[in-house]
Amino acid sequence: MSKRLFDLFFATLGLLLFFPLLIVLFAIAAIDTQQTGIFFQKRIGQYGIPFTIYKIRTFGRSSEKPISKIGALFRNSKLDELPQLWNIIIGNMSIVGPRPDIAGYYDLLDGENRKILELKPGLTSLASIKYANEEQLLIKQENPLAYNDRVIFPDKVKMNLQYYYNNSIYSDLVIIYKTFF
Repeated sequence: MSKRLFDLFFATLGLLLFFPLLIVLFAIAAIDTQQTGIFFQKRIGQYGIPFTIYKIRTFGRSSEKPISKIGALFRNSKLDELPQLWNIIIGNMSIVGPRPDIAGYYDLLDGENRKILELKPGLTSLASIKYANEEQLLIKQENPLAYNDRVIFPDKVKMNLQYYYNNSIYSDLVIIYKTFF
């Protein structure tokens, strides 16, 4: 089975299974944030080409407390990521691959590290599993941006490069299993 068929099968199955939940999440997010329940953002995709990622909105209008309690719950449980199943179906993401980042990170890679850009960004990866608590980790740092740039991002690049060289349907199944368990 090709990776694209694998992605289409599981993303379609996921959307069919989670569609009622997505409708509820959109409604809760819209009420909670007093905005539309879906969030759009430009991310860097395969070959460094920007694309629009879809997420459940977790940011409210308040500048004092930008992430609502419900938004924090959605983020901690990763429910805010479910709309990315649509990104997979339309072909700009994969089930497994490096998590898509904002401009200024993956698009600036050089040398061998640029090989990561040959992969479609994914909904999950070993790096995203390892750094599932990234927000909490960064909050504890004196300089979160410097810590991300010096420690977290280089480690993610290393892990994603390992995935580049060793990816297969079997390794994807292992990563999906680790994502849930």
